[in-house]
Amino acid sequence: MDASKNSGNNPSLVDAIKGDSKSEVDQKNYESAPEFTGIAKWLNSDPLTMESLKGRVVLIDFWTYSCINCIRTLPYITAWYEKYKDKGFVIVGVHTPEFAFEKDTGNVQTAITRYGINYPVAQDNDFGTWRAYSNRYWPAHYLIDQNGKIVYTHFGEGKYQKTEQAIQQLLGLGDEDKIDEANVTRIIKTPEIYFGLSRLELLSKKQTASKSAQQYSLPEDLPLNNFALEGQWSFSEENARLEGQSGKIRLNFYSKDVHMVAQSYSHATVKVFVDQQLIKTITVKDSSLYTLFEGMESKQQSLQLEIEGAGFKVFTFTFG
Repeated sequence: MDASKNSGNNPSLVDAIKGDSKSEVDQKNYESAPEFTGIAKWLNSDPLTMESLKGRVVLIDFWTYSCINCIRTLPYITAWYEKYKDKGFVIVGVHTPEFAFEKDTGNVQTAITRYGINYPVAQDNDFGTWRAYSNRYWPAHYLIDQNGKIVYTHFGEGKYQKTEQAIQQLLGLGDEDKIDEANVTRIIKTPEIYFGLSRLELLSKKQTASKSAQQYSLPEDLPLNNFALEGQWSFSEENARLEGQSGKIRLNFYSKDVHMVAQSYSHATVKVFVDQQLIKTITVKDSSLYTLFEGMESKQQSLQLEIEGAGFKVFTFTFG
């Protein structure tokens, strides 16, 4: 998704594209890989430089831990690392945050543990390395040869076997068995939905966002790809916050799965209803991505969240 419509306050969103865009470029005029710049902290490693990595094949993975598209690539990336790390291959995960809470080292370390990431991770909190690469995507993969030249790039999900074949060729390996790539067709007609004022577009036209606390009531009719609120809510640049003890969010969407980036410091309870049926109850207790619903097929459906817990914040809905 093109997120360039944001305000200029958050450099993580400027000209950024997130999703399974599958834009791909094979570099014809090989360029030297930019140096790591402005890294706040290194995890799983001492500080690295591109100069020190010469002689090895390097995959740079720009990611952020609440991005569902990034998360879906991690099983492939971590498998490549374990498979080729003893053959001259290294991965550096450049964690460039979309939201302020993703700058927290503790949150990033929790995600590293959760997803079994054993390769070096650099916290690019101020977007120094992001800008050095002129990157615009989450996730984005830059494959670098032993001479420090970028020879292959891929943006978004997919093309896993082609990327692995490029890794094998640089390592001088034969056409070995590759990590299986699931052949899943997903039809998604609902774009990523942002709740922050910087990119708020899909709030019901019958409701108006306000930085001060306002009382909202769900409208009778809600168009596809629009959301609406009930209860007392306020809006900031990044999120919508529940000010009262209880509230609701309603959304009409077209996809198979629904995920939510949310935050709560008081263990908010969220009941998830799809087409008026209670699907699950989740507890939001930290800043993370939560899977709300996993369906059997992509189709138009209605989602309603019933939330208990003042201070609950919602950042985005993403779909798969």
